Amino acid sequence: MTTAAEIMHPGAQWIPATETLDRAAELMARLNVGALPVSDESERLCGIITDRDIVVSCVAKGHDPSKVTCGDLSQGTPRWIDADADVSAVLEEMESHQIKRLPVIKDKRLVGMISEADLAQHLSEDQMAGFVEKVYARR
Repeated sequence: MTTAAEIMHPGAQWIPATETLDRAAELMARLNVGALPVSDESERLCGIITDRDIVVSCVAKGHDPSKVTCGDLSQGTPRWIDADADVSAVLEEMESHQIKRLPVIKDKRLVGMISEADLAQHLSEDQMAGFVEKVYARR
């Protein structure tokens, strides 16, 4: 059984919900990632912010990313997976919610992220094709 911990990219970092989007963009650039899990004051997952969120929901609308916080853009119920979960549970979570990145949690702490690139390294071509079809399907 392959687990989430075995396919994740380790070393993911939180960004506090109170941090501004310009700081989030700087951290994304430094870490070479396109998404960051957003944490509340107790370091619990309260959302995810993506580079696309910053561009489309802030910059393109004329807002100043140095004045908008990550918490302002984090919407909806954050999705995550336990580090010990089987890869089939990872796929189910990502496919059913049409998400491309999934935080991995162990003992209530962020331990990594799973992205499409991580899946591509561990899934068969058929599994990856099924994932892409479900995640990118229009609803």
